Order: sequence, then C-alpha cells, then structure tokens
Amino acid sequence: MTYKAVIFDLDGTLLDTLDDLAGAVNRVLARRGYPQHDANAYRWFIGDGSEVLMRRALPPEARTVDIITPCLADLLADYHQHWHDLTRPYEGIPELLTDLGERGIVMAVVTNKPHQFTHKMMAHYFAETPFYPVFGQQDHLPKKPDPVQALRAADKMGVAPANCIFLGDSAIDMQTAQRAGMAPVGAGWGFRPVDELRSAGAQVVCDHPSALLTLL
Repeated sequence: MTYKAVIFDLDGTLLDTLDDLAGAVNRVLARRGYPQHDANAYRWFIGDGSEVLMRRALPPEARTVDIITPCLADLLADYHQHWHDLTRPYEGIPELLTDLGERGIVMAVVTNKPHQFTHKMMAHYFAETPFYPVFGQQDHLPKKPDPVQALRAADKMGVAPANCIFLGDSAIDMQTAQRAGMAPVGAGWGFRPVDELRSAGAQVVCDHPSALLTLL
C-alpha cells in the first residue's frame, strides 16, 4: 500500500501533555477536597475528552452532573493557564515532521481534545509544520472512535482513506483508524501500553517516531 497522508492524534502522540493535564485536574480536585492521583494514573484517564477525564478523576460518589459540570469548568480555566508549563513534543517528533514534509506526505490532526485548545497548542508547538486540517472535539460532531472526523480530514487532504495512516497511542485511535478504513499504527512512546495497541488492531506499533518512516 502506498501511503500519502498521516493523521496524528495529539496527546500521547505528538505532545507529551501528561504532567500539565494531571496537574490541572489535581488542582481542581484539591480545591474541592477530593483525593488526587499520581501523574501516571492519568495515562488511563486521558483520551475520551475533557468531561470524561474529569469524571474518571473524581471518586465514584462524586460522578454526578451537578459536581462534574463545575469541576469541568474549573479544569478548563486552570488548563487555559497551564497547558504549556511542561508539555513538549516527544523526542523525534520534530524530525519526523520535517522528514514527512520533505517526502510530500500530507499531515492532519484528529483528537478528542477540545477544538480551541487543539488549535492553540498546534500554533504554539508546530507553527512551522503545515498540518491541514486540525480537528479537535466539537460539540456538534462525535468523538473518536467514531470515524467522522478522520474521514473529514482525509477528504480535506484529498487522500483516499486507504492511503492514510492513522497514528495514535490508544485503543480509541486504533478503532478510529479501522472504522475509517485507514491503516492503524500505534505510537508506542505514548500514554498507553503496547499490548493495548496490538489488541486493538494496530498493524504496526512504532517504538520511536522515526520508525514510522519505514512504512512509507
């Protein structure tokens, strides 16, 4: 198969956002008197959008609408101030993006992160990389693993789904790729374990960003 495009997940794939996300949620929990979590616990909380992240972090008895809603508002306000404190591109990502661009591979982003934050982060960390389109979570569209956003991205790029690699670090990303008819490739450097990616149908799991180039 000839691949002409790569669609990237964001958190755990392009950017290591774990510490900033964990810090923001833990500050919300602390202010409201709830137990906090070790940063590594958030590897399992992240991936399904901000509301689900907040719900998973709260204790079971607090997972009600009247508690989640204000906590979510606090989380978004806190993260708005701290999203770039510790977040960085993963080692090898800048070089990968440069190489893909030189090869004429088109690139897009599809993430369950809120759309506003997604564009802000892409402009901050990847201003020189021509990602198009960049799709974050929008209320009027379904989240991954629904393939709608991935298929919209392929259409915008003018590339058939079968000629797209979908690169992500979770089972959700692998499911998205399969439902969209794209090649599911795991980011083994990300938040979730390699076994999860393989069990979810990853054709290949890359242990470093540079390994993606062997598929092209």
